[in-house]
Amino acid sequence: MGAKRSVSDLKTADLKGKRVLVRVDLNVPLDDNLNITDDTRVRAAVPTIMYLAGHGAKVILSSHLGRPKGVTPKYSLKPLVPRLSELLGIKVTMANDCIGEEVANLVAEIPEGGVLLLENVRFYREEERNDPEFAKKLASLADLYVNDAFGTAHRAHASTEGVAKFLKPSVAGFLMQKELDYLVGAVANPKNPFAAIVGGSKVSSKIGVIESLLEKVDILLLGGGMIFTFYMAQGKAVDSSLVEEDELYLATSLMEKAKTKGVSLLLPTDVVIADNSSPDANSKIVPASAIPDGWMVSDIGPDAIKTFNGALDTAKTIIWNGPMGVLEFDKFAAGTEVLFVHKIIDIEHHRFSIAKKLADLSGNSVTTIIVGGDTVAAVEKVGLANKMSHISTGDGASLELLEGKPLPGVLALDFGTAHRATEKVIKFLKSTVRTLVLRAVCCLLFEAVVQVAGVDALDNDA
Repeated sequence: MGAKRSVSDLKTADLKGKRVLVRVDLNVPLDDNLNITDDTRVRAAVPTIMYLAGHGAKVILSSHLGRPKGVTPKYSLKPLVPRLSELLGIKVTMANDCIGEEVANLVAEIPEGGVLLLENVRFYREEERNDPEFAKKLASLADLYVNDAFGTAHRAHASTEGVAKFLKPSVAGFLMQKELDYLVGAVANPKNPFAAIVGGSKVSSKIGVIESLLEKVDILLLGGGMIFTFYMAQGKAVDSSLVEEDELYLATSLMEKAKTKGVSLLLPTDVVIADNSSPDANSKIVPASAIPDGWMVSDIGPDAIKTFNGALDTAKTIIWNGPMGVLEFDKFAAGTEVLFVHKIIDIEHHRFSIAKKLADLSGNSVTTIIVGGDTVAAVEKVGLANKMSHISTGDGASLELLEGKPLPGVLALDFGTAHRATEKVIKFLKSTVRTLVLRAVCCLLFEAVVQVAGVDALDNDA
């Protein structure tokens, strides 16, 4: 995926007085009273909006919220206007629609440096269908396009991919660029040793990520519910736990692939087990190979934490996706929290050990990237998000990028100057090579003709 042109490439001369359609990701959680419960995505959109407004652009914001089936009041973007206005320090105007004459009139009234928020684009079925006519109507509102919604970059929708066909330039916003810099950089050119931590409930949901990472990482640590399947594949006793028996062959093949690739694949050596799945369940720590009948695995144990910590201590790049334990119950979230959190826990006196080490690593030239909603929530829950190198706002988009899949919302954007220059150099070299080859062929043909002519002359003399 080549380097994309960024909003930072656009200056006042490019932006002043121009209508700029900005696809942002304002898909935030709301409570029953339609109050925002987590404004992370709203805050993440601010730098790009401020940059555009600061350079005199007329900013038109486009986003979705939830999965509405047609116009649904509870999925309106109106509740976001007060918080957005507060963060920007600008009074944001709200449209009642995202296309149409009324919206066009509102766009015409936007002052330089002003901001207009369009209504939920998913109120139209044409959005998710990437309908060309709908995309054209959206594009008609603006002079150029900025995509800053990394969380939807894996979707080929009208507002993420379709509009880019009608608006030039089409560039990446600051958030989009940051996501690509970290995630593509980690995949394509990581600082080694490169470690990945992958958790989650099912092997089947992480096949693509694990297989892709095995091609790139030096260390792979597995946790969460998926370890049950790996345990059974190793012949360990696992009872009352989620085992994907149809994925046992896959688990075995992944372990064999890790061995072939020289990847250090680590599974927890001990686990925290519980006699039921309730928050007040009885729990204890046992070796992974000695899980009693009737008990379920709820988290990784202290020895596993120590082993994981030691492995991570050697890494220069770390990607974490998926929880290590049962996050719903704080009692069983130690493994997840202790990996990246400076928090006191007291499991066999392992106070601070892993947490402090990871906090130190994050600030000591080690790149730490947190990917996935549950994982990000775990880090934010304990207040350590700001200690990580990068917290990804994408979920599905991040995973697909880590799997090596193309992202339609990114592919639709213009290439950066460096990429275009490289393309020109390659084109020039190809042209030069073709010319040289053609000249060489002509020379050979000429020599052949001369030689034949010389032979004919000798024959005539004879």
